Amino acid sequence: MESEKPRTIAYLCPSCRQLVIVQRSRFQLAAADSRLPCPCGKSELKLKPLGDRFEAEIPCAFCGRSHRVQCAAADLLDRRAMAFTCAASGLPCCAVGEEAQVYAAARRMEETADQLSGEGEEKGTFLNEVIMHEVLSELKDIAARGGISCTCGSREWSLKVDHSAVQLRCARCGGVLRIPAACDDDLEDLCCRTTLTIRGRE
Repeated sequence: MESEKPRTIAYLCPSCRQLVIVQRSRFQLAAADSRLPCPCGKSELKLKPLGDRFEAEIPCAFCGRSHRVQCAAADLLDRRAMAFTCAASGLPCCAVGEEAQVYAAARRMEETADQLSGEGEEKGTFLNEVIMHEVLSELKDIAARGGISCTCGSREWSLKVDHSAVQLRCARCGGVLRIPAACDDDLEDLCCRTTLTIRGRE
């Protein structure tokens, strides 16, 4: 049965930089606290059930710290895939869901970490120069067609380019839409979209 399929969980160890991928049944996750250590013994992911939600403490390979976050229990136990992101960089540092989707997300995390390690974080450079320039080109095309708007009704916005993403900010209400620009999948996702909608604050 679908409900009996185990949940797959993946994160990158900030110490040894290897992928940690484990499987747990829904019952195991919901019944008690889970500790998912890296084989190197220097990091572990913790999950704590809190009724209708979970609290997670996630080691992050991108900033070297642990992120404490909460999510709905239904999302962690039933969604095909979900990702937790690094608060500092905005990059996905953990994935939970069905096996195929999580393995794909884990490969992207590993590729992003390799790129970051290889290129360094020199001021003024991007995580992936080629992807960033292609993303900016796609955004220019969408904007030229009038395809960028905000839910508040405004079509005026500003653009900010970060190390691994682009932020669109509504000029009227200040709402922000973050566009990842770190890997091939980020570019592919953007290329499939003809319009972009900023979630307004009003």
